[in-house]
Amino acid sequence: MGELLGFVLQWGIVLGLLAFGFGIGRYREHRHLRAIAAHESELQGVGITNHRRIPRIRGTACLGLVTGSAVVATDYFKVFASSLQNLFGGEMREYETLVTRARREALVRMLDEAHRKGANAIYNVRLETSTVGGQQQKKSGGVEVLAYGTALKFPGATPR
Repeated sequence: MGELLGFVLQWGIVLGLLAFGFGIGRYREHRHLRAIAAHESELQGVGITNHRRIPRIRGTACLGLVTGSAVVATDYFKVFASSLQNLFGGEMREYETLVTRARREALVRMLDEAHRKGANAIYNVRLETSTVGGQQQKKSGGVEVLAYGTALKFPGATPR
């Protein structure tokens, strides 16, 4: 009976710590997404497009290159969950949220730089992604996203 109680306690602690870590990770992820959404709404006055051709409007000023980058790390709980997902196949939603957060954060930082320059549009927006750390070092890694484009100020329009 003592061995069974020890076994249950040991696994209960392990599972409890996993659940605690997963819950903290979800909380921080949702808090980060809410902060990004608030920042995105503040920067709605700056439009972005992936069009390469800039319309020829008299008085348009090119304010140069604007960039935004974000590196978001994964946690061991996402790695654990994705390892289980590898057994059964299917979408790896844990990593989808990681990439989404990094992409949105990089875009917000690019928009913020354009807003500070007085731009009201960003043309030729591009995104570059790469992984950071991870499998080579046998650790949990992350994802880096770089967003860049050309900031423009069109006449008669003012960013919020």
